Amino acid sequence: MSISPPILCNLPRVTIIGAGRVGSTLAQRIAEKNLADVVLLDIIAGMPQGLALDLMEARGLELHNRQIIGTNNYADTSGSQIVVITAGLPRRPGMSRDDLLKTNAKIVVEAAKNAIAHSPNAIFIVVTNPLDVMTYLAWQVTELPRSRIMGMAGVLDSARLEAFIALELGVLPADVKAMVLGSHGDLMVPLPRCATVNGVPVTELLDAATIERLAQRTRNGGAEIVELMQTGGAFFAPASATSVMVESILLNQSRLLPVAAYLQGEYGLTDLVIGVPCRLGCGGIESILELHLSDEETAALRISAASVRQNIDRAEEILGADK
Repeated sequence: MSISPPILCNLPRVTIIGAGRVGSTLAQRIAEKNLADVVLLDIIAGMPQGLALDLMEARGLELHNRQIIGTNNYADTSGSQIVVITAGLPRRPGMSRDDLLKTNAKIVVEAAKNAIAHSPNAIFIVVTNPLDVMTYLAWQVTELPRSRIMGMAGVLDSARLEAFIALELGVLPADVKAMVLGSHGDLMVPLPRCATVNGVPVTELLDAATIERLAQRTRNGGAEIVELMQTGGAFFAPASATSVMVESILLNQSRLLPVAAYLQGEYGLTDLVIGVPCRLGCGGIESILELHLSDEETAALRISAASVRQNIDRAEEILGADK
């Protein structure tokens, strides 16, 4: 009896540029959630290929049949529905996300150019730090509509605040919901009044001093991990946060998530990328929700935006000088 060759279907494909800890963990998350086939790209010869093979060998154990390809060639990323850029230098102890500006700006611009050439219809998610600036630069170079390019920040920052609230109260983490806006850095804007535990406002469960302490720990969440690890930064939670965004897009879930988006007047801000609540579906950013912020929250968001604007101008000067 002869066996016919397998029929290859057009399955969703997600390209991850950068096979470091975040990128490789994200590849694992996407494959094991059975969301899409994955192309893992890196400039280091052999590394993405080895990681892909390792993940492929676990398919039978993890009960999925997704294809994972490792490559150094952008041609292999062709036809991706989503492109995630994680490539860039990681933070080291004592470094801020903004310290990475010069090197990572060049890396992200080059990655975005190459990826859009092979997947012109893709939705882009930027993870590289400083995230808001890198997302803006990728938007510039790809010339994509703003619905199809975004940064992963608020999902991670909100998850950190939720984790700290759950630890403080000793409650189930899944029962805690929180929202963090603004830049992905020291000037992010947690919204304690929007945080709840099974619908109960956190402001009724914790005093103001404790809430501010947890908010400050959230702002310092990435740096805390960098200081503890010494040789790198967070990757499990960033990969999980990105996979939530990928899932909402591929499955058209229209989830309301805090996303670094390009603004054109929303919240009184124009021509910059910053974290705001967005609905994510198969078209990318389906809409941006404008919350009614207090005067204090509005002022904090504008300070955060001014910092992003300053770093965008710095990045454009650096890139312009190198031309």
